[in-house]
Amino acid sequence: MLVLHGKLTCSILGTVSANLKKHLATLSKRGSHRVLVGDLDYAGLPGKVYAPAEGKGLAAVAFGHDWRKNVKDYHATLRHLASWGFVVVAPDTETGLIPNHRNLAADLESSLQVAAGVKLGNGNITVSPHKLGLIGHGMGGASAVLAAVDNEKVKAVGAYYPAQSSPSADAAARSLEIPGLIIGSGRSDIFNSGNPAKLAYNWGGDVTYREITKGTQQGFSEDLFYKLAIGSGAFQASQAEIARGLMVGFLKHQLEGDKTYSDFSEPDASAKGIESFFGDSLADRAGEPSAGELAPVRQES
Repeated sequence: MLVLHGKLTCSILGTVSANLKKHLATLSKRGSHRVLVGDLDYAGLPGKVYAPAEGKGLAAVAFGHDWRKNVKDYHATLRHLASWGFVVVAPDTETGLIPNHRNLAADLESSLQVAAGVKLGNGNITVSPHKLGLIGHGMGGASAVLAAVDNEKVKAVGAYYPAQSSPSADAAARSLEIPGLIIGSGRSDIFNSGNPAKLAYNWGGDVTYREITKGTQQGFSEDLFYKLAIGSGAFQASQAEIARGLMVGFLKHQLEGDKTYSDFSEPDASAKGIESFFGDSLADRAGEPSAGELAPVRQES
């Protein structure tokens, strides 16, 4: 038993979802659940567990950190997810200068198995094996994609500003038939290390791709003093809140089956500070040819 301690724009044709606009403000704030935090080390992996204080058959996600980050750099984000009823397991591995993305993916998969296989708290918190997902930021987002390949237990994948990985998450995404949410940036930054739109473009199944105005990969983690020390800018609190709300809505729909939040899985749903892309607009964002730009196939006579 694991013990825990106490300007509106749409780049696509279609209508703007009123429900997304309505619910996002609520989901971007802390949920109603009291949150407990414990150590994943108990199960043989360094890391943390964030969970609602109680609940049976809960949904769970494994969270992957970005390059040179630690779980502590996402404390508010992980607490936020748990406050909305999700169990979150976050391995604190591959934090060195040259991480192994495949190993981080394996640790994400292992930690998700731990969440689904042990009782949490005093035994009053359990996870449903049918409500499992993988999410991550930067390098961790790419590793979440890698961990989902050929994993029938995973029902959804989400990535905040996913980075490039080895092996390629873009290539791995082609085999994924489960729903995905990819959050990208509405602007460039000097540390940009990935192409989130390209990852979404390569997704094999249903995918939702959104960009947050003024949000960047480096601004999402909460390590403010480190950012100031290297001059990479401050923590983007408002943009992080929006990103958290988008992920909560997506996970509540995909893992919990709550149709109240179905618009968070719709590719054309937008709201203030968010721009959504799919089809030709996504291809353009990813730097890929759209359907109308593809050269015609020449038939042999």
